[in-house]
Amino acid sequence: MQFEVIANKRDLQGTSASRRLRRAGMVPGIVYGGDAAPVAIETHHNDLLLKMKKEAFYASIINLVIDGKKEQVLLRDYQTHAYKQQILHIDFQRVDATHELHIKVPLHFVGEEDAPGVKLGGGLVNHVTTELDVHCLAKDLPEFIEVNLSAMKVGENIHASQVKLPKGVALVKHGEDDPIVVSIVGKGGAQEAEGEAAAE
Repeated sequence: MQFEVIANKRDLQGTSASRRLRRAGMVPGIVYGGDAAPVAIETHHNDLLLKMKKEAFYASIINLVIDGKKEQVLLRDYQTHAYKQQILHIDFQRVDATHELHIKVPLHFVGEEDAPGVKLGGGLVNHVTTELDVHCLAKDLPEFIEVNLSAMKVGENIHASQVKLPKGVALVKHGEDDPIVVSIVGKGGAQEAEGEAAAE
């Protein structure tokens, strides 16, 4: 999925300038990374809000057009209002085609209904995590990673190292840790499984 965000360079900075921007329906932000200097930007709030409702926006290369000039970026950080549906600030990082990205990619679970542990064993699927930390080149970045549960039985787990990754994508390892991604627990064992996953 291709996303494009239209922005302008922002000359006035500071708290009061940002407040005025937000009142005018704009979001202050910054673009950094690569060889170029960081650039303060402003972009349209409602357009950005619509895009941020799509899961793929968080793990996609975004075409950011600043004053008519296009560059490729990743969404790196954002701040939202405590209770209003309002984006207060957004950070983008420039993408270099020759350097690997380090990013979290969402997981899509398939085959839950066909898993023997659910269909025959009456077990419950326990999603321990919904994203994986990976590294890859920009051209290999997937919108999501599929995890197939169709062969799982009650009491079985799938660990991060067992997830089949697309070509060019590698798991970011945090020491010797190999966390559980998903498990199938017997009815009544869900709380116990969650406790075990937290302990790991």
